[in-house]
Amino acid sequence: MQLEIWSDIMCPFCYIGKRRLETALAQFPHRDDLNIVWRSFELDPTMQTKPGQSIHELLAERKGVSLAQGRQMNTHMAQIAREVGLDFDFDKVVPVNTFLAHRFLHLAAQHGQQDAAKERVLAAYFTEGRNVADLDTLAELGTELGLNAADVRTALQGDAYAQDVRHDEYQARQIGVRGVPYFVFDNKYAVSGAQPSELFLEVLEKVWEEKHPAPTVLASGDACGLDDSTC
Repeated sequence: MQLEIWSDIMCPFCYIGKRRLETALAQFPHRDDLNIVWRSFELDPTMQTKPGQSIHELLAERKGVSLAQGRQMNTHMAQIAREVGLDFDFDKVVPVNTFLAHRFLHLAAQHGQQDAAKERVLAAYFTEGRNVADLDTLAELGTELGLNAADVRTALQGDAYAQDVRHDEYQARQIGVRGVPYFVFDNKYAVSGAQPSELFLEVLEKVWEEKHPAPTVLASGDACGLDDSTC
């Protein structure tokens, strides 16, 4: 059973949705049979890093609101994050273009570390205020996952995994993804947004049952049952 998740590193609801999904998976008896694949999605592929610009200023600029309103929106988002155990520190967030970080996630996938890398990059961005578009930062995060720092630098200094990112984004356009997070279960059912854990669990169970249906009883007759005292 496969679950593909399109998301962006700079998307707060993607991190929140990840936690809500994990809560559902903790209750899903077949979680070990689930293959999770993280797909790349850039909310702003053309974004240019502006040194010194805060995430509050960026949000205010994009939403056409005041700086105070931008800060208030981020404060509200941080409150939502705390409900799932995440400690967002928007005062430290470094807004950057996320293309390099997405390439890093594909590199990690080649070493069986994509899920761990996704978690690590999200934490670095939202809670630690680290620059996830910086090569040295990504090389350091890679070493924490058991990757070779020199190999990470070599891969990301070139164009390795760039086409993987673009292919994910092409797939997103083909299936009509307009926002993230976007979850696709076994290429059959889609869930858009950071939905409640209960909904994720319901979909997981539905997909599993459809893949592993119970036998249809065509006939029944005399038999010993669990509650039958005559046998």
